[in-house]
Amino acid sequence: MNLTEVGKAVSLEEVLDVFLLEGLASGGSFAIWRKPTTSQLAFVQDFSQSPRRVSLQLEELPAGFVVHPFADQADKKAFFIQADRYEKLSLDQPLHQEDLSQWMQASRDSLPAPELKKHITGLLDQLPQLANPETGQEKAHFLQLVSKGIQAIEAGTLEKIVAARTKLIPLPEAFDLGKTLAKLLTSYPHSFVNFFHLPGIGTWMGASPEVLIETKGDYFHTMSLAGTQPAQGDNPLKSAAWTQKEIEEQALVSRYMVDCFKTIRLREYEEHGPKTVLAGNLLHLRSDFRVNTQATGFSNLGTVMLGLLHPTSAVCGMPRKEALSFLKTEEGWDRSFYAGFIGPVGIEQETSIYVNLRTASLHQTHALLYAGAGVTEDSVPEKEWEETELKCEIIGKFIQNPDA
Repeated sequence: MNLTEVGKAVSLEEVLDVFLLEGLASGGSFAIWRKPTTSQLAFVQDFSQSPRRVSLQLEELPAGFVVHPFADQADKKAFFIQADRYEKLSLDQPLHQEDLSQWMQASRDSLPAPELKKHITGLLDQLPQLANPETGQEKAHFLQLVSKGIQAIEAGTLEKIVAARTKLIPLPEAFDLGKTLAKLLTSYPHSFVNFFHLPGIGTWMGASPEVLIETKGDYFHTMSLAGTQPAQGDNPLKSAAWTQKEIEEQALVSRYMVDCFKTIRLREYEEHGPKTVLAGNLLHLRSDFRVNTQATGFSNLGTVMLGLLHPTSAVCGMPRKEALSFLKTEEGWDRSFYAGFIGPVGIEQETSIYVNLRTASLHQTHALLYAGAGVTEDSVPEKEWEETELKCEIIGKFIQNPDA
């Protein structure tokens, strides 16, 4: 690739290769993302060589990208990729060589395409190996976890539990990160497709279907998402049929949202749904909640609701305190950033935080996929395992074969 060829068209994959090389070669933290149903690809780079950690007062943070694990840290802080550099481009407009040249540092602006790939692969080879690759993977352990959850629900201790697991897959010998990300972007237009790298902490990619909180202007938005089934047929949204178990699972999450509003004495909100939505090759039930923060006098509603909602019942269970205690005792592994939250903060006066679902962490020779399933008294352990297999496939199939 000769960047002096003005006017020559370039592919999305080539653009991603440039952003990946810029971020990885810098030695600092960076993130790439595209929000659902939009055509704007964004890139932020933090010039600090050490990952930042910040308190979660969203309205006071500079522009950047937040990364928070499932479990709260002792100091209640999150990782933060400050937008010392911010680039964006529209995916529905043609891209040319001169676009790439403006994003690349002068020292690398004449690298041919194969060299970009080699540099990225070499930098990925520096990622750490998995400390304990078997954690969370055992099928027998997962089935037992689901069974224990059902027993706790039948005993009246819990209403719902979300059992999670991991799946380890080898990276192909010719693993192509840029090509994989490009495929995620084109395949999942209704998901938050993302990649982030925190040196010494973790390197993750995913396509999340679930908004945790959004703020834009005078409006706040959140959603309750639960229930899962494969998308089938030519018109899966119309042919979907939901069981009572799935309807009740989603209703539990919606009731929790309403309870959070009641906790802060917020009564003026709009609720829409539930409706069937498509996320990758899966269908879910979703309800949307919207608040006018100016009219209600809640200018810091984003920060307040983030504290109340995370972790949502959709990723841990209900009641939340009892569900978290159950998971701590019975699940037996660290979820890390899975089911935590990620997303841009204060980028062009918008904050969009998503639950980190349909995600994978990257390591030297393997990727670790993460998935969970909502367990109620009507659950069947083997079927919950099958649901997690479907969820792992959303990211896993493109990591192993981006041409799939």
